[in-house]
Amino acid sequence: MAGTTTREASPGGFRSAEQGWPQLHRIPHPPRRLPLLGDVIGANRTKPVQDSMRYARMLGPIYRRKAFNGEFVFVWGADLVADLADESRFAKHVGLGVANLRPVAGDGLFTAYNHEPNWQLAHDVLAPGFNREAMAAYHPMMLDVAGRLTDHWDRAQAAGREVDVAGDMTKLTLETIARTGFGHDFGSFERSRPHPFISAMVGTLTYAQRLNAVPFPALIRRAAQRNEADIALLNRTVDDLVRARRTASGNGDLLDRMLETAHPETGERLSPENVRRQVITFLVAGHETTSGALSFALHYLSRHPDVAARARAEVDRVWSGTTAPGYDQVAKLRYVRRVLDESLRLWPTAPAFSREAVRDTELAGEHPMRRGAWALVLTPMLHRDPAAWGADAERFDPDRFDPQAVRSRPPHTFKPFGTGARACIGRQFALHEATLVLGLLLRRYEFVADPDYRLRVTERLTLMPEGLRLRLERRTVTSGAPEAVEEAPSAPRCPVHRADD
Repeated sequence: MAGTTTREASPGGFRSAEQGWPQLHRIPHPPRRLPLLGDVIGANRTKPVQDSMRYARMLGPIYRRKAFNGEFVFVWGADLVADLADESRFAKHVGLGVANLRPVAGDGLFTAYNHEPNWQLAHDVLAPGFNREAMAAYHPMMLDVAGRLTDHWDRAQAAGREVDVAGDMTKLTLETIARTGFGHDFGSFERSRPHPFISAMVGTLTYAQRLNAVPFPALIRRAAQRNEADIALLNRTVDDLVRARRTASGNGDLLDRMLETAHPETGERLSPENVRRQVITFLVAGHETTSGALSFALHYLSRHPDVAARARAEVDRVWSGTTAPGYDQVAKLRYVRRVLDESLRLWPTAPAFSREAVRDTELAGEHPMRRGAWALVLTPMLHRDPAAWGADAERFDPDRFDPQAVRSRPPHTFKPFGTGARACIGRQFALHEATLVLGLLLRRYEFVADPDYRLRVTERLTLMPEGLRLRLERRTVTSGAPEAVEEAPSAPRCPVHRADD
């Protein structure tokens, strides 16, 4: 689809890159390209990101791949990505798997085309929902949901069972965004199987990714029918949630903002259809990527006991004397945050973003691009570029995010939340939640990895460790420190208070 404008992109469609990249021949492509089929022989359809990483190592910081009659340009070199971050020449491109999600998310914040007015309207209405006052109001509910996770893990530990890390992090983050944003409780920790919303969400994400590997959606008609059923379930769930709120008074959470707040300048309000799309966007994007980030971080902590010990010592020191850390105490976990950032560096759970030229230009002064031409930034490879991260870029090392190390790196080398005006609106929410949860888990448990486990990454547009299970050991009282296993008191299960600018 490279070389099309955003408005022309369509789910499952392929277009030639040649119309947008006049000197496409200068960009390398995989060997053994076949007529009609392109580079599909030997491609891994279930793990396209890791497949693209393999080609990136082979072909360099910019390369192209062809599938049937569509050609795609991939970029990961730090200097090239820094140029793509120039908002005066490039903007977000909604293509590939993201465009495939439009049947469910429409013009929601993540999937809206740049020319659609509802993006700016929703962004301006909802941005105050992530300011400091609002975040501080969400914090008690985050603690409460984390308490439900530790109750669940305590029972598993007492019974000698391993915990399903990815599954439990998914429950945690879904309940967190549902509670804080929409005053809803899915009861995930009381269920023996995933909530139907989770199953439908995974189905839509998987289908969106699968569309990229077929030339015509009609070839997977049965999967398309399942996808329609999944979308219908997501819509019903959200419609029920919104209907319940319209009959009850709210307290200023994200849903109240969607339903009641007018744009401060134009007086416009979100339409009922767009409210549905925004709720689905936040429920899906607000938990799927954070659950992956937490899961990868727990994997690395279990494999690096020296890092875990250092992070645990910081938690004991910074949170000393308190059973329930306050909002401001979370940001003081600077090393824990480095662990999270380093995990996001190696495995950014949103592993790619696309940028399109808003006018005729040259990428890094070398590759001409016509207006509308676009490239896919392969974030895991950007985060492994030796030019920015050193020869040991594959090694897990949280000290890469020591303030001095951060200042020494060029800008635009760390992009787990995208870039520019269309970067993730909820990134501070996600980082606060993830740092809080890691701190609570480090204070309470030792993580024991299965020595035979080797990290496998599953892909459904987002990335997640596959089959990751850990054994837990409850911590004991340490001299001179508060008991590390004390329960954080549960916060009242109520919507957040109003948080206006």
